Amino acid sequence: MQLEGKVALVTGGSSGIGREIARAFLAAGARVAITGRREGELEGVANELGALPIAGDVRDRGHARRAVALAVEQFGRLTTLVNNAGVIGSGSTTDTDPEEWARLLDVNLMGTVHFARAAIPALRSAGEGASIVNLSSVAGSRPYAAVTAYCVSKAAVEMFTRCLALELAPQRVRVNAIAPGVVVTNLHLASNAVPDYPAFLERGKETHPLGFVGQPADVAALALFLASDEARWITGGVFPIDGGRALSSSR
Repeated sequence: MQLEGKVALVTGGSSGIGREIARAFLAAGARVAITGRREGELEGVANELGALPIAGDVRDRGHARRAVALAVEQFGRLTTLVNNAGVIGSGSTTDTDPEEWARLLDVNLMGTVHFARAAIPALRSAGEGASIVNLSSVAGSRPYAAVTAYCVSKAAVEMFTRCLALELAPQRVRVNAIAPGVVVTNLHLASNAVPDYPAFLERGKETHPLGFVGQPADVAALALFLASDEARWITGGVFPIDGGRALSSSR
């Protein structure tokens, strides 16, 4: 699969899944801009990969507009948006305070909305071959009592994906989502959503029927396909990449 002629903007591109998506896109011939809150780390990754760094917070609508404008200014157009930036949180409904609910919804849902809204004019102008790839989670379709707000935020991303796909179909702009299972990233390690992470990964052999958890490159490969012209007749889909976890009865 090739992305020659594509110009991609990847949010949360300074680490984990976002970094691997940017790496895969660049290797496939795309030009890539990446965003992230940690400016120093973002610039280091951009220099390593050969991407354009644009520092900022996805909760900031102004940042979304600036990021799109800078990508278009640098590369001439924008064909692909990957809404990867996200945060993890834990807690039941009664254990999660309103501020944490707001944080998860602001980043995971509204950050996705802000960047989509900012990018839509450029994507429409790009014509056929333009697309948006949103990052959801297995938790967007399967409930987990201990991470209620996170599940709700990702379920909202999936419904937004379907609605936006219908909105943009007349302009041939495709919109799809990826729903990973457990993927080992620095964000996941640092989230404190899981108290005993080594034991959690060991349990992953049981909770994921294929017997192992994922790596960022696994998700990047699916994002590459969905952004490519090989996926030109695919829109409104939510694609699990979870080692079968959505099928498993294990929690």
